[in-house]
Parts: sequence; C-alpha cells; structure tokens
Amino acid sequence: MDQELLKKQIKDLAKERNALLLAHNYQRDEIQEIADITGDSLALSMAAAQTDKDIIVFCGVHFMAESAAILAPEKTVLLPREDAVCPMADMVDAEGLRKMKGQYPDATVVTYVNSTAEVKAESDICCTSSNAINVVRSLDAEEVLLVPDRNLAQYIASHVGKTCHIWEGYCPTHDRVKVEEIKKALAEHPDALFMAHPECPPEILALADHICSTSGMYEYAQKSPAQKFIVGTEQGILYRLRKENPEKTFIIPSRGLICPNMKLTSLEDILSCLETMSPRITVEENVRRKARLSLDRMLAVPRD
Repeated sequence: MDQELLKKQIKDLAKERNALLLAHNYQRDEIQEIADITGDSLALSMAAAQTDKDIIVFCGVHFMAESAAILAPEKTVLLPREDAVCPMADMVDAEGLRKMKGQYPDATVVTYVNSTAEVKAESDICCTSSNAINVVRSLDAEEVLLVPDRNLAQYIASHVGKTCHIWEGYCPTHDRVKVEEIKKALAEHPDALFMAHPECPPEILALADHICSTSGMYEYAQKSPAQKFIVGTEQGILYRLRKENPEKTFIIPSRGLICPNMKLTSLEDILSCLETMSPRITVEENVRRKARLSLDRMLAVPRD
C-alpha cells in the first residue's frame, strides 16, 4: 500500500478511535512523522497519563507500553508489535532481583525505567538516563543496587559517593560501539562535538564532549553553537535532530547503532492494531501499584 495513503488511514482511524499515537525517539522516520508526540519512554508514558484520549498506541518496545499502562490504568494501551522487546530489560527478572537484594539487604534498589513492570515492582525507586545521578544523590542510603544497565550504573557510580552494586545488564546497541569507531569519526570531523548516551561503555563516555539522554541531545544540539555533532546513540534520533536543526550536520559513528527491536514497528502494524484493538498491554493490579510507587518516588525527586 502507498505510504501516504497508509498514513492518512492511520490518522483517520486514530481520530475515530480517540487514540493518541506515541513514538519513541528510536522509531522509524515515517512513524515519528505521523506521531502525535515523540520522546523518550518516560515522557511518552507521562503524556499517556495526562491525555484525554481513550486509546494509547505506543510505538516502542514492550516495557514502554507497560509503563504507560502503569501510569494510565484506565486507558487502553496498544503495542503494535508485541514481539518488540528490549533485550536489556529482559536481562533481569523479579526472581533474580530478589536474590540479589538478599545479597545486599541494606542497599536501596534503583532501577532504570528500561525494565519490566515486575522488576519495577521489586524496586525502591526508578530513574531515567537523564535524572539517574540526581535520584541516587537524593537517597539517604549510602549503599545502592543499580539495575539493570551496567554502563549507566558505572556512570552513576563515578558521580556519587556511595557504594554501588551493579547488575550486569546492558543495551546491545550502545554496548557494541567501539573506541576505534569514535576515534575515527573524531579524526575525520575534528570540528564536531561528540555527544554520547550513558548506556554506552565507560571507555566511550570518556571520549564524549557531552553525556546525556536522548532528550538532552535535542537540547544540547539546539543550544550549542557547534555546527557538527557525532551522535552516540541509536540512529532513529537523527530524524528529529535534523528536523530541528536543518543547518547542522549529525554523524552516526558506528553501523552498530541501530536497534532492530525499535525498527520492527511499521505503518502497517499501526493500522492493524487500530483496526483490531490489539495487542493490548496490561499490568496485573498488585504489580502495577508497586511499580507505580517506584515511579512516583522518582518523579518526586527535585530536578536541577
């Protein structure tokens, strides 16, 4: 089917269903183009909770739709591709986390939002890549258990004076970036600034001019006088970076910076999910309440 016709059908059906289309920053360009809102996973989930729409179509991966269901239980949350999962989120489960909590009974569990609802429910507080350091600093505890991303955890540990126990999970997309790839890009573009996501390994972050979340990259690129940037995160971010900064140049330094799970969702999938009202993502109420508490504690932490 013609792509423009697909987009029109999706928009028309979304209006008919009173549906909100959300797209993560790493989604395909054509999906970000038709979304009502694009952003990172937590910002989108909060938008889902605040909208007056009845239906949420979450173009992302499974844990993101779960987060929307946690924050907006009264709404119907649809995930166009049920097989779109996050490998890092799947590297920890509730049983494994309970065992590690038993090893460090005095540690406060700080869990990255890139995690399942059941893992959030076993946690004391959540964090995002943008507020992780603030969240850990806000805690009275001197001992923390950081779950599940080891790279984000090491980044946090380097900025806080606390004992940090680290779960050995990682994002395959960010973790595969090589030092030689970054050095090559920097050598080829000496006038470029390198901005990196904290899910990248420490040796990559050591080369960065600026370390930040995807939302932080949008802000940094707009405010910086620099005209060229090397981008250390998934290449889907280029759509909005280029749209907001047409006069600037953005370079992806590694062919590995593509998440196949984020690219699963197609326009056809979105249309189908609106037609069938499935797959629907729900969270069992007891789990949802506990997970919501971890998210609410995070949201209560003052911002810089």
